[in-house]
Amino acid sequence: MAKKVIPYKDSDLGKKAQVTQMFDTISGSYDGLNRVISFGIDIKWRKRVVNIVKASRPESVLDIATGTGDLAINLVESGAKSIIGLDISPGMLEVGKKKVAQKKLDPIIDMVVGDSENLPFSDQSFDAVTVAFGVRNFENLEKGLSEIYRVLATGGTFVVLETSVPTQTPFKQGYSLYTKYILPMIGKLFSKDRSAYAYLSESASVFPHGEAFNNILRKIGFIEVENKPQTLGVASIYVAKK
Repeated sequence: MAKKVIPYKDSDLGKKAQVTQMFDTISGSYDGLNRVISFGIDIKWRKRVVNIVKASRPESVLDIATGTGDLAINLVESGAKSIIGLDISPGMLEVGKKKVAQKKLDPIIDMVVGDSENLPFSDQSFDAVTVAFGVRNFENLEKGLSEIYRVLATGGTFVVLETSVPTQTPFKQGYSLYTKYILPMIGKLFSKDRSAYAYLSESASVFPHGEAFNNILRKIGFIEVENKPQTLGVASIYVAKK
């Protein structure tokens, strides 16, 4: 059984509202801080996601938890004619919209405020669906994955990029020290919100990664499920079909 995700802050708000508030708060510093805390390796991980999606030759792609649009922008390389970036945080999307406009990608990419657990799209609307560093923020993981399954076309590809926890010594111990102590301190320096990055590290540590997540995907109905550990296991790319 998966552990309960630790709340971002003590609050009467539900997890969904808390996560929205958190990402609105850190939206201005999110991109730069991502490069710092991942040592820039997250760029390589996203390229691998794009290559997987590209192999399926999609016409339409939905990028859930798109944030500031990094992956949605990268997905233009997949050849898709229509890409929708969806996020629950208006603050993150505003940053993303500016990036899309600067790159003149408005005809291809549409940035939309939306809830991953109540997707505003009809059944089988997309040839591919992606989520990068977002599934661990779902308030109800299985409900969110079921919604993704619903809007994904039969034969479509689902790709998840998510943090995971290394299992081998000494990487496991080093990762624990980094996420518990160093990452929140870096977050505070860049965003003045240490608790936000404490939440991100805590949520990653309790997320059901590896085979545990594979089994959840199979339970929802996905087939050909596999996970590809990245960079000594600090992240994983999960690939599944409908």
